[in-house]
Amino acid sequence: MTEIAFYHLETVQLEHVLAKLLEKTLVAGKRAMVLLSTEKQVEYLNGYLWIYDAQSWLPHGSANDGSAENQPIWLSNIDENSNKAEFLFLIDGATSSLLTQYDRCFELFDGRDPNAVNAARERWKDYLAAGYGLTYWSQNKNGDWEKTGS
Repeated sequence: MTEIAFYHLETVQLEHVLAKLLEKTLVAGKRAMVLLSTEKQVEYLNGYLWIYDAQSWLPHGSANDGSAENQPIWLSNIDENSNKAEFLFLIDGATSSLLTQYDRCFELFDGRDPNAVNAARERWKDYLAAGYGLTYWSQNKNGDWEKTGS
């Protein structure tokens, strides 16, 4: 069954954390689907991933680029596994009805936003009731990640 990891962001921007997780995804030889709530978010993130680090390159695309099957990282606001990804990244409250198509799911949310925290708590309860394996990661004062629950 799909493993789901929650990432409670408090000190580092979501885009930066996502980029680092996507780098690790590619190093592991996996493909990623990044599901966002709006097309505007998709286009912002599409641009950001090209410029976030001059020393890094994350091959990715969105519907505007086409050829999902050729993209190791696919950005979309449509809930479909267009690039046959093993890892799913849910951003800014996006949800998926296709969790079982993925080996792992990453829920990234802004811990400084009470609405985002409450929504993440509700999704945690729903996933737990459905029998998914869950882990919870939060940032300490230094911005390092600590596994604080499972």
